[in-house]
Amino acid sequence: MSVARISRSVVKKVFAIEQSEGAGARVRRSIGSMNLRNLTPFLMLDHFHVGNGAGFPDHPHRGQATVTYMIEGSSRHEDSAGHKGTIVAGGVQWMCAGRGIIHAEMPVHEPGKPDPRGFQLWVDLPKQFKMVEPSYQELGPEEIPVAYPEGKDGPTSIKVISGKSHGVESPVRPLGGCWFFHATYKQKKSTIFQEIPAGWTTFAYVFKGKVSVGEDQTIHDSYNTLVFSSEKNETGVSITAEEDGTELILVAGEPLDQTVFQYGPFVMTTREEIQQTLRDYQLGQNGFEKAHRWKSEIGGL
Repeated sequence: MSVARISRSVVKKVFAIEQSEGAGARVRRSIGSMNLRNLTPFLMLDHFHVGNGAGFPDHPHRGQATVTYMIEGSSRHEDSAGHKGTIVAGGVQWMCAGRGIIHAEMPVHEPGKPDPRGFQLWVDLPKQFKMVEPSYQELGPEEIPVAYPEGKDGPTSIKVISGKSHGVESPVRPLGGCWFFHATYKQKKSTIFQEIPAGWTTFAYVFKGKVSVGEDQTIHDSYNTLVFSSEKNETGVSITAEEDGTELILVAGEPLDQTVFQYGPFVMTTREEIQQTLRDYQLGQNGFEKAHRWKSEIGGL
């Protein structure tokens, strides 16, 4: 028996203004900006473009997961747990910072190749997972499964970075529910209906073209984050391309019933936990043992 397709609607729309971030990167931030501060379990969404000489040298994290998805170019990473590698276009790195890690993220610039562009999403960890050991899940572009709602020759495709779409499931297993999709529309007026678990926080970010949502004819331009409703009877979201070649990311997560105390890259649930985190980092303990003696090879290049 098929479930009725009842689409969510847009309840908030935030245009992501480009700004400087890190050592010379250009970033469009929506979630985590003044206009969209609280969207549990999501803490931040950056659409980044990293020019030559820019990057994100050694810096710490605790209490959240960071998801880096490259859409052009590539980026190298290295961390205090001995993990290093390169995320290429179409690849993803899902890093659970847990109790503490220090890492560097540096772009790869090659003559004639596009500058690195992509997304970084910060996802809050459920409080019972805040102090787990750090871990990684990484997929190259060929390892990310693709769903074709109307067949391989159809007008739409969905890269299933995490979660489930049209019978296709990603091997990524986040701590806490989080689905992440990259939807591509070949032609105008093609539509995708993506099922979403009831009650989950859901948003889309349009980075090419234009869309409309559900039966509402309002046109939403590129660089807008669209936050959707979450009524119990809504089974998913219907998104229609209003331009050929439209692309977007669609992300959904299970809301967390916990407070957020954030100090830069540290995200905990009480002020006391943040104060303890700052002490741990300063003293090099409880997950930050390498904080003051580890230096990445790539951060100083």
